[in-house]
Amino acid sequence: MATATAANRALQERLDSARKLTDYVFSLLKAEALYARPIPERHRLIFYLGHLEAFEWNLIARRTLDVPSFNPTFDKLFEFGIDPPVGQAASDEPSDWPSVDEIRGYNRRVRGILDDLLDQSEQVIPEQVIQVALEHRLMHGETLAYLLHNLPYSQKATGGMALAYSSHSPLTTSMIPIAPGLATLGQKQGKFGWDNEFAEHQVEVPGFQIGKYKVTNGQYLDFVKAGGPPPFFWTERKSQQGTRWYYRGMFSEVPLTVNAPVYVTYAQASAYAQWAAKHLPTEPQFHRAAYGTSSTTETPAHETSGLAERPYPWGHAEPSSRRGNFDFHQWDPLDVDAHPAGDSASGVSQLVGNGWEWTATKFGPFPGFQPMPIYPGYSQNFFDEEHYVLKGGSPVTAACMLRRSFRNWFRPDYPYVYASFRVVED
Repeated sequence: MATATAANRALQERLDSARKLTDYVFSLLKAEALYARPIPERHRLIFYLGHLEAFEWNLIARRTLDVPSFNPTFDKLFEFGIDPPVGQAASDEPSDWPSVDEIRGYNRRVRGILDDLLDQSEQVIPEQVIQVALEHRLMHGETLAYLLHNLPYSQKATGGMALAYSSHSPLTTSMIPIAPGLATLGQKQGKFGWDNEFAEHQVEVPGFQIGKYKVTNGQYLDFVKAGGPPPFFWTERKSQQGTRWYYRGMFSEVPLTVNAPVYVTYAQASAYAQWAAKHLPTEPQFHRAAYGTSSTTETPAHETSGLAERPYPWGHAEPSSRRGNFDFHQWDPLDVDAHPAGDSASGVSQLVGNGWEWTATKFGPFPGFQPMPIYPGYSQNFFDEEHYVLKGGSPVTAACMLRRSFRNWFRPDYPYVYASFRVVED
């Protein structure tokens, strides 16, 4: 029997950790919810129960190690998700899917075979394959959170933390000046990144001003009172005392949390910015605000016209709960001033975590883009002028995807994502 390589043992540890996270998210579902479709434009939850193992089986066992399939039907059925326009739901029925016991049996067998392969194989699994498998699973941990959020509370198991907020007065947002200069976008060759992160390049960015904080529920409420569209995560309730807005949290509903970031669609964020006589930042503007610094005492990741760029807004320290709301430390957003230790060199808060941030940049390839050979459809299927780039991260974004080059994207009218925004002016 071949001795496992150190690299494969390291993969096993990382894979076990990611499995524990997604297993925990599934444990929050009551049995009757597994065939529900809480987001009309996505598969039923039962698909995701099989998808994570099927993806890793197809990627690691079949395509990398050339292991024969033991269930080709499930390998294909659970291989790909869907992304139709809002309002165009799939037409399948619960009866079209296999039973929970069949899928769990498939999952157990996949995990057992993969674990044996990692323990016995003399072939080192390529690092790119390792990271694709792990980040794909962790991405779906976030996707599952969106789906779970939209289930009735009665279909979720107890155990999540209830929302708790301070009651201090609504914050006012100052505008922070950002000096003109270069922004470095993309990932260095030789480091891991998804194909849309390459190639690294620099963009000249004129000076601008940006909001110190993400736009809050309280600020957006003024827009709603002026006739703007209410966010998907809000619920309006009327009583003898009048009308009151509530925030629909993951495990409880609370009176609107005025200092937490508002979660909205791109279309709503853009409409608010126009109403406020401002606009949304571009992807390069976000980079300048988040990662630029004129400090000469830091070891720079890059030198651009005398200005260093940090790997994270706060500097070089690894992500932690002190720096922001990410990596499943919380289920719901915290107040926008909750993490001053995560501020950028310019003093801009929460550019990473507590809600992805919409940019005005349409999702498209960087110069030198090449599809990832092991996952060629990951990005290029979405270079359609119908998706916008988001940066930063949400409360349920894994720490490994908080790197500066990571890009998220969604349709402009997709309301289910934990997507916040801030405004800029020239």
